[in-house]
Amino acid sequence: MPENDTPIQLELPMPFPELGGDMPLLPARMVNEYQYCPRLAYLEWVQGEWAASADTVEGDHTHRRVDKPTRNFPEAGDIEPHEVLHGRSITLSSNRLGLIAKLDLLEAEDGRVTPVDYKRGKRPHIAKNAYDPERVQLCVQGLVLKEHGYVCEEGELYFAESRERVRVAFDQDLQDLTLNAVNGLRLIAAGGHIPQPLVDSPKCPRCSLVGICLPDEVNFLQGGAIEPRPLAVMRDEALPVYVQAYKGKIAKNAEALEISVDDAVVQSARLIDVSQVVAMGNVYITTPCLQDLMKRNIPVSWHSYGGWFIGHTVGTGHKNVELRTAQYRASFEEHICLTIARGLVRAKIQNCRTLLRRNWRGDDKPDALLDRLKALGEKSLRATDLQQLLGIEGAAAAEYFGAFDKLIKKSDDPRQMSFDFATRNRRPPTDPVNALLSFAYSMLVRTWTMNASAVGLDAYRGFYHQPRYGRPALALDLMEPFRPLIADSTVLQVINNGEVRPSDFISAAGSVALNEAGRKRFIAAFERRLAQEVTHPLFGYKTEYRRLFEIQARLFGRYLLGELAEYPNFTTR
Repeated sequence: MPENDTPIQLELPMPFPELGGDMPLLPARMVNEYQYCPRLAYLEWVQGEWAASADTVEGDHTHRRVDKPTRNFPEAGDIEPHEVLHGRSITLSSNRLGLIAKLDLLEAEDGRVTPVDYKRGKRPHIAKNAYDPERVQLCVQGLVLKEHGYVCEEGELYFAESRERVRVAFDQDLQDLTLNAVNGLRLIAAGGHIPQPLVDSPKCPRCSLVGICLPDEVNFLQGGAIEPRPLAVMRDEALPVYVQAYKGKIAKNAEALEISVDDAVVQSARLIDVSQVVAMGNVYITTPCLQDLMKRNIPVSWHSYGGWFIGHTVGTGHKNVELRTAQYRASFEEHICLTIARGLVRAKIQNCRTLLRRNWRGDDKPDALLDRLKALGEKSLRATDLQQLLGIEGAAAAEYFGAFDKLIKKSDDPRQMSFDFATRNRRPPTDPVNALLSFAYSMLVRTWTMNASAVGLDAYRGFYHQPRYGRPALALDLMEPFRPLIADSTVLQVINNGEVRPSDFISAAGSVALNEAGRKRFIAAFERRLAQEVTHPLFGYKTEYRRLFEIQARLFGRYLLGELAEYPNFTTR
């Protein structure tokens, strides 16, 4: 070797062992994803994440013709030399390679076969007329075909928008690139460590998993200098459907939900517009309807007639076992539980201070009260165990609720009933304000339970709230900083704006609860609050509270999996 030449590092390919046991075959599409972004492949293949986007929907539309499988495509030895054949949607696999591929189109002519892979969009005008991820995916198909004895030396990519075919030769360079991608994906999957996100990459904004991966946010929280870009994901217009009518029935009719009372249809909602179903009281859902909701990943939450959250129904659940394993492991570590709990309590106290400062109606300024809460917030970070932290949180709650009446608008007319608040009580609440607070907290628990489950967490295994039968402890944990921002804020809004009046309550046996009309107006106000936009204090972009909950839940998962040094609690100014 000449002295000035740089030595070349040669790669020795490690053959994949014969597939056995319960090891899954690696799909060709996942090899494509790995070549595009290793983190994306890990999220989809290992953690079972998936989200639709405009591009994926358009891709499904492009494949609608070739997704109709051809029966009885001949084996390699049965193809006549001069026979011309076409087969669609053919699935082949190889245990030796550990691969499986679904071929959109397979053409046979002169004894050779050519896989044709359909792609949305136009042919890119680059050196090889196609990007490496697409070429690698096609090469996987070629390798599997060869394993089955077919003569296959090239494939084609068909770009639907420009209606052009691009020839891809399965030369040695492409085969080496493909096998490196296969082995690389196998390696990171076996290692159990998610690859780092791309840094300020143009690939990220259009990725369907950008709201799950959170590349800019993770990089920023790891000390990156680049400010996160606003999340460019599809706006979800779907909203919860609440049903509280006595003996209400929810059934499915074509692509809509029908709500009926005494066999008379009173309301309907398109399934595409439904994010979840909330059944309150004596409401039942037909079996076909419930099955379809589970297939569509639309959860159902069950409440008592008074609004107490009982539980929720989902399909088979999220596939991210890795995240739940990390959650369970961390929940048995006392120092991790204490670290998480300290941050949650401090964030809650900070947000209580913000709510007091924004909504104070007294003539005297609450400076002394705010100082005491600030001191308790700082003290919470020095708590040595959960019991001490509970005491600090209790002291802060006493200060906060002791002044809560100062936030409530009083009527100028002494003849009119007004809302008065002396102290926080529950189970059962004994006055209208406490009834509203309890109902709001129940709705917030339900919202957080759904979000935690949707991202793959176990809503019932907590860190600050210790596990107890039937209690969604993690949802109670994560909602702590949002009690004042969402629940308490909504209660103040409906009282001070006159949306809920003292006459909207029922009192019986020392317990106070909202009547049906009052509950309906409060639910509307709660959903409006979730739809309000807020500027994220760390990332600088605006997002709805409803979307913010998902972001925070996913960041909590990133913390549990070791990507973040600490969980970034949400506090507003």
